[in-house]
Amino acid sequence: MSDDFNRLHAEASAAGEHFYIDPASGYRVFTEIGLKARGECCGAGCRHCPYHHASVDVGKRAARIQQPAWLTDIEPGPGTPTRVLFWSGGKDSYLTYLRIAELPGQVVLLTTFDANSRNIAHQDIPISDVAGQAAALDVPLLGVPLVSETDYVELIEGALALVPDISQLVFGDLHLEHIRGWREDAFKDLAERLDCELSFPLWQVDYELLMKDAERAPASFFISAVTHNKLIGLVGTEYNRAFAESLPADIDRFGENGEFHTRVTFT
Repeated sequence: MSDDFNRLHAEASAAGEHFYIDPASGYRVFTEIGLKARGECCGAGCRHCPYHHASVDVGKRAARIQQPAWLTDIEPGPGTPTRVLFWSGGKDSYLTYLRIAELPGQVVLLTTFDANSRNIAHQDIPISDVAGQAAALDVPLLGVPLVSETDYVELIEGALALVPDISQLVFGDLHLEHIRGWREDAFKDLAERLDCELSFPLWQVDYELLMKDAERAPASFFISAVTHNKLIGLVGTEYNRAFAESLPADIDRFGENGEFHTRVTFT
């Protein structure tokens, strides 16, 4: 996918054009204007679909969507406060979910993924696997494909337009001040526009308490990616107390410095 198609689309749309030529393939690509003129989603997974891929079979959306869309059969209903959990598919996301699942209201998972590889960044988990996780939890999943030259927060704001009655944007950060600070700066204005809060349920929670939560949960965790040279070859290893306690002193037990990432599997 060409990195500059957003610019080409913007230029064509400003001129009222119904399509532009993709420089990578040479194909004609419908603009949002052209697609709106058709009146409904065609189900082809168009790059600029203004209908949130409504006619694409739910089972195929993870592989095909180019715009934010629901990746589960269920969607959140209006009239109930909704917590939107930024979901990576790993243990921290799941432990955060456990903390908020029993609270009043409803939970929606939001996952961003690379539009080309269809993988979750850092976790290296296919978006199709994350759709399976959401189905196992029986909660709605909003998929947001990421492309270059697109402002991240603007893309998230567009996706959140699909979610009714948002009360909180929820993140699974544990203790990294600079990461939390970035989120607070990046999403402050958006939260104000949506009249919702930023929530960090696991912030500074003791690791022992988190490990006990993980041990009680009906799920298992496996290493999905590593960046630390001492962990090379351990992708696929189960993450549990024994694994965490075996880690060298310079590796965070929960991989908070990016040393490793995990995938949750439900039993």
